[in-house]
Amino acid sequence: MRPRPDTEVQQHDAIERLHHTFEVHRRDFFKLLGAGLLVGTASIHVSTQESGAGRRSRPEMPENLDSWLHIGENGQVTVFTGKVEVGQNVRTSLAQQVAEELRVPLASVQMVMGDTELTPYDMGTFGSRTTPQMGMQLRKAAASARATLVKMAAEKWQVPESDLLAQDGRVREAKSGRAISYAELTQGQRLTKTIFEQPPVTGPEHWKIAGQPMSKINGRDFVTGAHKYTSDISLDGMLHGRVVRPSAFHAKLASCDTAQAGKIPGVTAVRDGDFLGVVAPDKITAERALAATRVQWDAPPQPSERELFSYLKTHTSEPEESERDQHVAGSVEQARPQAAKALRQTYTVAYIAHTPLEPRAAAAEWKDGKLTVWTGTQRPFAVRDELMSAFHIPRDSVRVIVPDTGSAYGGKHTGEVAVEAARLAKAAAKPVKLVWTREEEFTWAYFRPAGVIDISSGVKADGALLFWEYDNYNSGPAAIRTPYEVPNQRIAFHPSDTPLRQGSYRSLAAAANHFARESHMDELAHELKLDPLEFRLRNLKDERLRAVFQGAADKFGWGKRAGSPGRGLGIAGGFEKGGYVATCAEVAVNHEEVKVVRVVEAFDCGAVVNPQGLKNQISGAVVQGLGGALFEAIHFENGRILNPHLAEYRVPRFSDVPEIEVVLIDRKDQPSMGAGETPLTGIAPAVANAMFSAVGIRLRSLPLVPQGLPTRAA
Repeated sequence: MRPRPDTEVQQHDAIERLHHTFEVHRRDFFKLLGAGLLVGTASIHVSTQESGAGRRSRPEMPENLDSWLHIGENGQVTVFTGKVEVGQNVRTSLAQQVAEELRVPLASVQMVMGDTELTPYDMGTFGSRTTPQMGMQLRKAAASARATLVKMAAEKWQVPESDLLAQDGRVREAKSGRAISYAELTQGQRLTKTIFEQPPVTGPEHWKIAGQPMSKINGRDFVTGAHKYTSDISLDGMLHGRVVRPSAFHAKLASCDTAQAGKIPGVTAVRDGDFLGVVAPDKITAERALAATRVQWDAPPQPSERELFSYLKTHTSEPEESERDQHVAGSVEQARPQAAKALRQTYTVAYIAHTPLEPRAAAAEWKDGKLTVWTGTQRPFAVRDELMSAFHIPRDSVRVIVPDTGSAYGGKHTGEVAVEAARLAKAAAKPVKLVWTREEEFTWAYFRPAGVIDISSGVKADGALLFWEYDNYNSGPAAIRTPYEVPNQRIAFHPSDTPLRQGSYRSLAAAANHFARESHMDELAHELKLDPLEFRLRNLKDERLRAVFQGAADKFGWGKRAGSPGRGLGIAGGFEKGGYVATCAEVAVNHEEVKVVRVVEAFDCGAVVNPQGLKNQISGAVVQGLGGALFEAIHFENGRILNPHLAEYRVPRFSDVPEIEVVLIDRKDQPSMGAGETPLTGIAPAVANAMFSAVGIRLRSLPLVPQGLPTRAA
């Protein structure tokens, strides 16, 4: 639906204000960069924010008119992007694409990321959008810069542009061999150009820097500890903060006594409504002040874990008919009596935590009427807006800077720790750093949504799917549609009033929907006495999905040997966010443990930008996905988390990691898509199907073996 005309006018005015503010604050920075070629864009895009809760996405502020790339007098290329680095290595892959289009060495490209004063407005780093959207944006900017420089050289030498070639940071004339560097071409001028309408981007089949395996930029700093995260930041005169947390979710502060805390030298107690915190000269003193604070909370009764799945199904909040996530084709009810075999099952997934290596952290400083916050977030501009709203200050009085962050997995979209640090800093009139404890991270961050998925299906005698009825309660609509050919379908998502705070998680609901769908497909294959791969291929026309299934199966040796008692093989696959995935797993089960022995995963995300980085992403997704598949689950009772420590919340350990083999299907004829999320979706159903193959017990709840052994059917 198009915005109303008055809304469009408001958006245009807002864009102009953003652009003015942005340029004012960047002026000094570009003075430091010096003269050279500056490339910007005049395009406007409206994006949406994904929600792990499955709520309908809403339009956000359009992108403003801004600059993306600067080529300096010394040949240094500075690239600006609002995307952030949270471990996915996009600093390297984006720099590769710029270097490719500009024809410069990768080492000459410097990325400036996630700084609301220096980088163009960006919705955030989520949804596997960095590669397909930001990668292409920067490719266009770099290609436009290259074309501009070639044109400048042609005019300087009075030769046709077709006689010139950009190469290694220079423009060369093929006939004479003479060359001129980019820096010499600009000659100290400040040249500002917009991105061409149709810039001459390079096809993946001609890539020389993009498409090649590249080590992580500044990787040595990360492995040696030289890299500084938010939790390492130190500011002059900085204090350390702690927040007094409620006794349960939704609790209200009934009374507090900070007298004893206030007697500790250097301590300041801060009260703002239900917010209560302390600041101190060091972390140990802050802990003492926190322990000395006396509080009482009033908390309402709340649902507990034992009633979770019935609660989700009985507390749905159905949207308006026009906004429902629902797909209907044919008639399930008319097809139902015609099925040779029918199956009805329910699958469930628990709440799980993101468990980032670096808990939420922020350092805040108020200076000369301006607030600057350093924090690890996936959405710096959204956090800036949270700070503006919390303190009722204008946009140009807030700056958010995102240091490279120790993982997020969709869990750092919000800015609560930034607001808390800023609140403490304002009260103390000094910079304050606040680092959440592991217990706070487990308790007060949001979770991957729990869910209930009901599937009813029917097949013909020849194994062709006849009908497919699918209801997802709460976990979300991502990847909810089946990729298989089914003439009669009804697929629906039902949002629920959830007992716990929930939000985005790596792959959103695609992990839950792949688990339910691919487990159910395996069950149907067993009912038909068909090989699980053969059954899938029989009902699948999408050639790219068929190719990853075949690629994984061939590498795994599917069909060359069968499972045996205690040793099982499983397969699963699907499509999400432009990526096609297929996963084969081998599982060993004995009286002591469940061990995933081997995993082969094939992945197709179009043209591969960095094969080494992509393999790392896929392997990491497999390892993380093992946790949600086997044992990760949040336990809660009446508004309290019962396992808020790593001693009680099991994540994958080195001993859990199987042999992992990755099959990359590099399609140079397809656009490059993201790979941060989809590779996680295949592991849980592949393992579940392998466990059924091993022990004959069908488990339909994630995690599959929270206590370590498959002793029950879901």
